[in-house]
Order: sequence, then C-alpha cells, then structure tokens
Amino acid sequence: MLRVGASSLRPLVGATARSAPLNFRSFSNLRPNVLQTLQKQRKNFTLSNLKFPRYSTEIPIIERSKPVSWQRIALIAGGVAGTVVLLDGALNRETRDSLSMAERSLLNSTFAYTGTGLAVIAATARVMFTSGVTFRIMAANPWVVVGASLAGGIGSMMGVFWTPPENTVQKHLFWLTFNAFQAATLSPLFFFNPAVLARAGLYTLGVVGSLSYVGATAANDKYLMMGGPLLAGVSVVALSALAPMVLPVTAVRALAVTEAIYLYGGLAVFGGFVLYDTQKILKHARMAEAGLMKRDPINESVGLELDIINIFIRLVQILGMGNNRK
Repeated sequence: MLRVGASSLRPLVGATARSAPLNFRSFSNLRPNVLQTLQKQRKNFTLSNLKFPRYSTEIPIIERSKPVSWQRIALIAGGVAGTVVLLDGALNRETRDSLSMAERSLLNSTFAYTGTGLAVIAATARVMFTSGVTFRIMAANPWVVVGASLAGGIGSMMGVFWTPPENTVQKHLFWLTFNAFQAATLSPLFFFNPAVLARAGLYTLGVVGSLSYVGATAANDKYLMMGGPLLAGVSVVALSALAPMVLPVTAVRALAVTEAIYLYGGLAVFGGFVLYDTQKILKHARMAEAGLMKRDPINESVGLELDIINIFIRLVQILGMGNNRK
C-alpha cells in the first residue's frame, strides 16, 4: 500500500509614481551639470569620509534562550487529553472487553518496531542533511530522484512483506532499507525551523496516540469497514498533490483548493488509516492465535510508519505556512 507529499509563487507588482511633465529634449542640457557634480564628489572622496559600523569582537553575540513556558505545555497536554476523551466518547460508544494476551503482545511489538523505525528514519535523515547528501539529492534531476525513491521505497517495502518472519536477517535488512529510503525523502524537512519540527512531532504524537487508543478499545472490526472509503480518499489526496503539474499558474483558486485537499484532507485520511491499521493489527493477532496466519509485527509496523510520516509532513507544512504569515 503506497501512501504518498506544493507551494505557490506570488509575483509582486510595483506601483509607478507620476511626476511633473518633463521635456525629454532638455535632458542634454542637464547632463554637463551632472558630470561636473560627479567630478567634484570624486575629488573629495576618501575612505576616511566613510562611516562603517563598528562591531566589538571581544564580547560574543549570544542569543538568549527563551524560558520554557510550562503554562503552554500544560495547555497542550490538556488539549491532547481532552481530544482523547472526546474522540473516545464520540467514536467508541460501543467498547470491547480488555485485550487478550495475543492481541496485547502483537500490538506492543508492532508499536515497538514503529517507534524504532521512526527513530532510525529521523537519525538517518539528520545525518544525510548535515553531511550534504540532501543538497546533492536536491541538485540532481528531480525525475531521477522521484523514480529512484519510489522504486527503492516500494521495492524494499515489498521485500519486507514477502520475506517470511522466520528469515529474520533478510527481513530486518529490507526493513532497514525501507527506513533509509524514507529518511532520504524526509531529509529536506530539516530546512524548516527546528521549533516547527518539534511542534509537529508533538502534535503527531498526540494525534496518533489518541487515534490508536480509540482503535484499540473500540469494538472488534468496527473500523475495518473503512478500507474502501480510505482507499478512495487517499486516491483523491494523491491526485490533488499532482494538480500543480497540470493546472496553470493563473488558476489560483483551483490550486488553493487542491492544496487544502492535500493538507487537511490528507490529515483526515491518514488519521482514519491509523484507526484502520490499529484494528487490523488486533484482527491479525486473533488470526495468528487461531493458526490462520503467521505473527509478523514488522509487516504491521510498515503501515503505521507510513501513516505517521504522512501526518507529520502535513503538520509541518501547516505550521510552516502559519509562521510565514506572521
């Protein structure tokens, strides 16, 4: 399952000022006076007449770090907790019994692999950014980069899915390769302000945590029926991402609508995928317990990683746009 991530340029139009009518033929009469003035200024020009700003090299300029706003952190934590309660009350009117040992084990293993994979992606992307690999990727042919990233990402993901869980070494190598391709795709995000990335990560943690809790405590297979609508939604989001390649630059309103669909519609769609994938993990745990399939937390983690990455990317873009408006 492939779940794939547009800016607009706004030309500035200057205003022209109207002056008193001027006879352009008289410009030749003004030229000698201008030359004489320039010659006088050239004779009087010396470096001592210039005034340069003086900077002291003895005292380093250090930007003071802003104090931690515990009030803001408390408000964010309260907002996340309130969101979890509201979502649980709105979506989980019919709850289930406590998780079985098999369900709890597979769910914990899947989220452990998901967290480890995201940590590997973040660390690898940071190394690529600081070592200059990101700049070389961006300077290359964009079509070659897109083709290589899609081929490598999809190929390594298929390798993870098709490798049986008994072949531990090969499966982990495919999994690490998949994370490396995701890191190469996400490394340009480090051009954003670190505060924006931190806020987006915090919000992503709150969104995914609350939706995962709702999916784990909901009635069995309640959100598995969302597979068809979610597939249609992700298709619309993917087409809206390709809209700038088709629509003319003058279609400003259409581009704005497609960008809104890509950002906010994508948030809704991939939030639904978190619910869907969480309940799919629990169903696979029950099937594995019954001997109908093999227990494979690495396969389950790939879908959750893609959901979290897509939510994080959109939150970074939304927060970045908000900072640009200030």
